[in-house]
Amino acid sequence: MTDTLYNSNAVAIDWPAHRRLIMVLLGYIPMFLSGLLVSCIVLAARRWGLVKGLGCGVIVFYVFPPLAFRVASLLFKPRPGRHSVASADFLHWWLSAQWQVIFNRLPMFEELLRIVPGLYSAWLRLWGAKIGSLVYWSPGVAVLDRAFICIGSRVVFGAGVRLNPHVIVPGKKREAQLWLAPVTLGDDALIGGYSLITAGSTVPAGVSLPAGKYVRPFSIWQDNELAQSRYEGDSA
Repeated sequence: MTDTLYNSNAVAIDWPAHRRLIMVLLGYIPMFLSGLLVSCIVLAARRWGLVKGLGCGVIVFYVFPPLAFRVASLLFKPRPGRHSVASADFLHWWLSAQWQVIFNRLPMFEELLRIVPGLYSAWLRLWGAKIGSLVYWSPGVAVLDRAFICIGSRVVFGAGVRLNPHVIVPGKKREAQLWLAPVTLGDDALIGGYSLITAGSTVPAGVSLPAGKYVRPFSIWQDNELAQSRYEGDSA
């Protein structure tokens, strides 16, 4: 599970058997996408030749997952907020994550899009992300929960930055919770390399985030000031 642990104290997650089965079945979505890609290439290559077959596979690989995600979200939309891992909202988020996980596992496919200026930002918009113009993505940037990022214009990302709009945390009464909220970066923000920006956090317009910083959930980073979470102590 791709998340950031907000508190070092572990909590037990006691899911009934049917919920575990649902999660396992949804976990086959990346395999389904891989099979669909191979099938499209083979069928198209037989009909139109290898080059056109590969072109068809590329289109399916990059376009079908975000469109499927958007359609699934019409019925099972992941909602921002703090949700128990035993809730339906958690399953809706888990479903949304499975459509995206193949790109998290194979980040080279996103790096290929970043070679063409503007193409990667346009692709993220297919997922529902809000992104301005002239955004620069350095190598190794990782984006999770693509529909939950809001990025202004002329934002620059250093190498290895991680945008993580969800975290799994121990909530009140030691119940594990999913915190899911948009990451917001204002116009002309500069995000230092290898920084981690988490659920609900904000870097205001024109602010530079030093390299290697951890922006805690639901916090606002100001120049030369540590970001303090508005929900600090929530898990006590």
